[in-house]
Amino acid sequence: MSLRSVSLLFCALALGVSAHAHEYELGSLHIGHPYARATVPGQPSGGAFLSIENKGKEADKLIGVSSPAAKSAEIHTMAMDGNVMKMREVGEIALPPASTVDMTPGHGYHIMLMGLAQPLKAGDKFPLTLTFQKAGKVEVSVYVTDLSGKAADAPHQH
Repeated sequence: MSLRSVSLLFCALALGVSAHAHEYELGSLHIGHPYARATVPGQPSGGAFLSIENKGKEADKLIGVSSPAAKSAEIHTMAMDGNVMKMREVGEIALPPASTVDMTPGHGYHIMLMGLAQPLKAGDKFPLTLTFQKAGKVEVSVYVTDLSGKAADAPHQH
């Protein structure tokens, strides 16, 4: 392989990696890999998941979420109480300095999307705006995965 071919290969790889970047920075906050699971036709709501790392020295809070993909979006928590799943709106998530909040299916925090405009289909993506008390707002792209958490078009497999 010639030097030029090797250079072109490395450039293509670098562009591919940056094109598939699915992380966002807002001040000292790092938002990683927003995704949602596909829904079935007629399902009125869905959940979105991501991670938020506060790399700073000051606390912040996630205080709001919104998306044109749903009539409303709320910050929720879910916990099992014996054999009963309990989900409730929390309104905000504290982000202490040097901490990470991982929103994952099945437990803990998630973003509840209610009144979906259309079913969430694997391979699609939609915008989600996160509002933080100190850092402000950031719009992220939420990639829709299948129920196993995989999507061929998603930049990161969950």
